[in-house]
Amino acid sequence: MNGLEAIAAHNGWAISVVGVSIVFTGLTLLSLTISQLHKVIKFWDERDKFSQQVKQLWKKEEPREEKEEEEEEETIPDFCLAQDIDEITRQFKLLTKRIGEPFPLPKLLEISERCGLFRPHSAINYLLRTERILPDGKGYFYWNENK
Repeated sequence: MNGLEAIAAHNGWAISVVGVSIVFTGLTLLSLTISQLHKVIKFWDERDKFSQQVKQLWKKEEPREEKEEEEEEETIPDFCLAQDIDEITRQFKLLTKRIGEPFPLPKLLEISERCGLFRPHSAINYLLRTERILPDGKGYFYWNENK
């Protein structure tokens, strides 16, 4: 037996197909490795930075779970502000009568916090968004009587 008959008799064709596939796979992996080598080198150069980020991530995760449980109990929905907007407007108008118009927002905020109004920052923000309080362009604000 010589030539092609010997190759076929001893599974030479199967062995050659396996050899070609191994070489092709190896060359493919080599090209992928070379194309991504810059990322591996960058990671190796910045390994200290990466390890610090991982440590911070692990440190932050534990307190987050506890804080999330606490926040779930204390969270107050924002939509309750819009339901009482007329009452909030009335309360803030009473405070601005004391200050006088035009009034500075920091002063209004300070007085509203001293009086114990519910969420004064959010309330003033809502009044500004709905244009119930308008700026005069000089750093002061006044009430929009049309609303």
